Amino acid sequence: MKRALVTGGSGALGAAICRALAAAPLHVIVHSHAHPERAEAVAAQIRDQGGSAETVCFDVCDFAAASGVLEALVESGGAIQVIVNNAGVHLDAPLAGMSEGQWDEVVDVSLKGFFNVTRPLLLPMIGTRWGRIVNLSSVSALIGNRGQVNYAAAKAGLLGATKALALEVASRGITVNAVAPGIIATPGTAAAVPDGIVASMVPMKRRGTPEEVASLIAYLVSEGAGYLSGQVISVNGAMVMG
Repeated sequence: MKRALVTGGSGALGAAICRALAAAPLHVIVHSHAHPERAEAVAAQIRDQGGSAETVCFDVCDFAAASGVLEALVESGGAIQVIVNNAGVHLDAPLAGMSEGQWDEVVDVSLKGFFNVTRPLLLPMIGTRWGRIVNLSSVSALIGNRGQVNYAAAKAGLLGATKALALEVASRGITVNAVAPGIIATPGTAAAVPDGIVASMVPMKRRGTPEEVASLIAYLVSEGAGYLSGQVISVNGAMVMG
């Protein structure tokens, strides 16, 4: 059974992705940093439903820590052939009032985290001549959003990284794609995006569900998506992209 690592797997969207990949079926490695107990709850639910899962805990912003954990996983169980770079954080503020720490943390988790996680796993994946990498971007990277210059910049950086890496590994049977969710029904967006804004911005007049994003990711990591690479797909309820 192929193994899949989902960073930020303990959150609402990450958990939905983990469940969808477990149903594929893949052995899912549920990553967390601050809340390992939540990751274990996700893994336990997958196992209770007949799937295969384990947990791992490290800071995606720490290259040495991430490398140590990931290299040990490869040494003990072979290449991890599916990576979903889902970890991200919001620290919203207008740029004129944004602190250096708010900028650095948001960029580091999404963009440096992509490097710190993907880099140690890439050569072993290349050695198997099969792999799937999916990077979670955002509609904010495509159209911008007030108060999210840091987040939009970080998630836009992932789009460039996706396209460049797709070219580097295309001949090795590895695909690299990005998913850019719109307004998704998670605890983090419930308070930040009122229903009235959803109705005015989203032609479908509703929030997307984590499961709708996860189902796309499950397809992107499947055998059937082997000729789809270097793409950015937005799950956004028909929002106009400009």
